[in-house]
Amino acid sequence: MWDHEIRSMASSHAIVAASVFMATVVPAVLVPGFSVYGTHLLWLYSVSAAVTGVSVAVSWLLGLTPPTKKHTLGYKLSRLFRSCLYFFLSCLFFHVVLVLYGAPLIESAVETFSLAVLLTSLTSLRCLCVLGPNVQAWIRVFSRHGAMSIWDTCLQITVACTLVGAWLGAFPIPLDWDRPWQVWPVSCSLGAMIGYLTGLVVAPAWIHYHRKQLTYKSK
Repeated sequence: MWDHEIRSMASSHAIVAASVFMATVVPAVLVPGFSVYGTHLLWLYSVSAAVTGVSVAVSWLLGLTPPTKKHTLGYKLSRLFRSCLYFFLSCLFFHVVLVLYGAPLIESAVETFSLAVLLTSLTSLRCLCVLGPNVQAWIRVFSRHGAMSIWDTCLQITVACTLVGAWLGAFPIPLDWDRPWQVWPVSCSLGAMIGYLTGLVVAPAWIHYHRKQLTYKSK
């Protein structure tokens, strides 16, 4: 059973990684002057939209989204509204955190919020797809020994890799190298994306290697 789930996880991660590649290549062909550095915000939102759309579709196809206890249209619309609200609040949360870590408060506010959108698309959106708009479930998963499935463990790994990547991406910014990728928030968003892609590869590999040692409490 676990081998099947791990293969499904690896396949879904490959599809999401491919969407990142396509979100970079397709605009470069269709949009004159498109580049990761020169039109960074366009690239950033292109990748965010691709990851969001593909992640939601893959989660729905794999049945990862928690089943709703109620099947009424009103309840489903309420759940959708809460998910969108959580997404927006997560963007605001990351924006505040970035400012507290040294991002410009007024100047480059659009760039800072754009990075917050990217981080939300790579982290909080996955939580919404797997756990739904349930704060208690989010707290449980990211607490010590809180994972109850391999998908919970996958969340822990991918989110950690993404945030560490974004954090490491900030180190070159103050260096006096005068490189185009040192402009805010290019290196941070690239670091987050590299960390995210790394997490997509590491998560199923780590779970497969440690599957005999992993034990989960029943929900």
